[in-house]
Amino acid sequence: MGRVTERRRTLRIRDGAVSSRADTLVAEEPLEIRLNGKPLAITMRTPGDDFALAAGFLVSEGVVAEAGEVQSIVYCAGATADGVNTYNVVDVKLAPGVVVPDITLERNVYTTSSCGLCGKASLDAVRTTTRHPVGGTPPVRVTPELLSALPDRLRGAQKVFDRTGGLHAAALFSEEGELLDVREDVGRHNAVDKLVGRALTDGRLPLSRAVLLVSGRASFELAQKAVMAGIPVLAAVSAPSSLAVDLAAESGLTLVGFLRGPSMNVYAGEHRIALEAGVH
Repeated sequence: MGRVTERRRTLRIRDGAVSSRADTLVAEEPLEIRLNGKPLAITMRTPGDDFALAAGFLVSEGVVAEAGEVQSIVYCAGATADGVNTYNVVDVKLAPGVVVPDITLERNVYTTSSCGLCGKASLDAVRTTTRHPVGGTPPVRVTPELLSALPDRLRGAQKVFDRTGGLHAAALFSEEGELLDVREDVGRHNAVDKLVGRALTDGRLPLSRAVLLVSGRASFELAQKAVMAGIPVLAAVSAPSSLAVDLAAESGLTLVGFLRGPSMNVYAGEHRIALEAGVH
């Protein structure tokens, strides 16, 4: 199994003083996801929680929505020509009766750590219909004060980031602000998939009373992953994209950006933000 971190020698220059030392870096390796034995996607990820990552990816793609729809997830033995198991190829086998999608669709299913899914044939291909509509979730209400406390709680849980400074993170919180789960990865979208995949295998989907917090910006893909998992509130410490805001407005997702201390922007779904009387 690949390591989460690796050591590399580096030349350090500090105030004119030069030295040589080893530095701890976050590992980045490719993961090929196969569906019933056929290649489906390749993502650059930080090794670890690979089965959850694969399961969460399939939730995002609308392939599965319940734990019982996945029969097994395994590493592919003999993934290379010489029979070596690289632990960089996983095969997801769907349960009998689950419809296998056409994996030869007009799309290049290739993911990178920076941009997420690339090469979708069209915007319509991304707007997968969720089986956990956010608009029909219970009436979750969160205060600005609760939201403002979440980034520090997320930062405090980023163990690998403390050693490398090179990881994104995603966390699930309860509507009372309790940290439910946190995952780190070189890619924000992978961190979210790991959260969702773990929730799927634990039988906790839909996450209809959860708040999802992501480091960095909120892209369309992250908004879609939240919607597909039935998450009603998505918050990001940086900016959302215009398409993420459009999707949030269309789906009923509450989208919060620039969450920094007591300041934040609510771009959609403001009905879930519990404001004091008279505040607009």
